[in-house]
Amino acid sequence: MRQSRGMSFVESLANVAVGYCVAVVAQIAVFPLFKLDVPLHDNLMIGAVFTAVSLARSYAFRRLFERLRP
Repeated sequence: MRQSRGMSFVESLANVAVGYCVAVVAQIAVFPLFKLDVPLHDNLMIGAVFTAVSLARSYAFRRLFERLRP
């Protein structure tokens, strides 16, 4: 059964939302190791930018693979 565009989006959104949380926590843990002092607000914004890119990438790949599926 093929996945609808809407469900592709929902799946990508759920995946990326969890990824956003993991990324922000990782940034908070890793940035200080590189002597980067980034305020929480900036960490959240950096995470948001990468999340938007990740969401677009994830959705595009899902649709590509659905198109290639026999």
